[in-house]
Amino acid sequence: MLRSTPVPRVCRVRRAAALLLAPALLLTACGGSGSGDDAGGRSSGGGYPRTVDNCGHEVTLKSAPRHAVSLNQGSTEILLSLGLQDRLAGTATWTDPVMKGLEKANAAVPRLADNAPSFEKVLDAEPDFVTASFVSVLGKGGVATREQFEKLGVPAYVSPTDCAAGKDNDSGGDGSRSEPLTLDTVYGEIRDLAHAFDVDERGEKLVADLKQRVTEATKGLDASGVSLMYWFANSQSPYLAGCCGAPGAITRAVGAENVFSGTHQEWPQINWETVADRDPDVIVLGDLTRKSQTAESAEAKIDFLEGNPATRNLTAVRKKRYILLSGQAMNPSIRTVEGIEQVAAGLREFGLAE
Repeated sequence: MLRSTPVPRVCRVRRAAALLLAPALLLTACGGSGSGDDAGGRSSGGGYPRTVDNCGHEVTLKSAPRHAVSLNQGSTEILLSLGLQDRLAGTATWTDPVMKGLEKANAAVPRLADNAPSFEKVLDAEPDFVTASFVSVLGKGGVATREQFEKLGVPAYVSPTDCAAGKDNDSGGDGSRSEPLTLDTVYGEIRDLAHAFDVDERGEKLVADLKQRVTEATKGLDASGVSLMYWFANSQSPYLAGCCGAPGAITRAVGAENVFSGTHQEWPQINWETVADRDPDVIVLGDLTRKSQTAESAEAKIDFLEGNPATRNLTAVRKKRYILLSGQAMNPSIRTVEGIEQVAAGLREFGLAE
């Protein structure tokens, strides 16, 4: 949620070397307010500074960001969908090709790294705002902490999907959820970012479009009694979806069941013998292009499933009931809507849903 607040204005970060070696030089005089009009959005109208109440932190924006860095593909695709490519100084951490329709916009934005960039690399882009999809990216062991960015005068925002009520990021691995994630939290992130950049009308239009897509994809759909399993990556010790993250939102939308719905970890690593015991009707496969785990692509996953003695006799494998999703669709993001569309279409194609 965003609210206006009278706080001192600070200027954009200059050069990484100066930031690291001389913190006293961080706050320097800057020209221009950076809060002009945007077609399709609205004028700032004196609405800055603004403060974002975000994951227990107050994130102050002195003006509409003009040189933002997005540290995860999920937040990048929201910003591109809002038509803000000209306000992005860089992106990082990609699992998939950019969402269809955003190719041209994405090509105009520098990619700082395919995976996590160094803190210095981000500072070289001279950001005036930093966004991330995961708490871990702006925490210890990540790119840098919020506090490190904020000491340099750079506001840092984390997707509420990773710090919503019920999300415990200290429980190990990718964290756990005591409450199911809903798409309303994704819509909240869109509205936060749209308001931060002063393009609220674009945000409302994007939310309305996504809601309409969900309605159309699930209209008349009945997949009750159909069991699904979601496999993100890793063949030796696979990351499979628990009950309550983005795959849970997809499963609830189509009315099916997740074979690991009793597991509250976001992406628990579960052995193949346990998978064989659950014997899902359909396997949803992450089709990733990154190269940090084994069995990243859907092709590699299928080769493994059909060649492994523990999995080749699974119902879904024997009947080749595979649904391929991008990694971003399996993480909380605007592409979770894409995941709902693709899973709904796959279930209908297999004759498992009306």
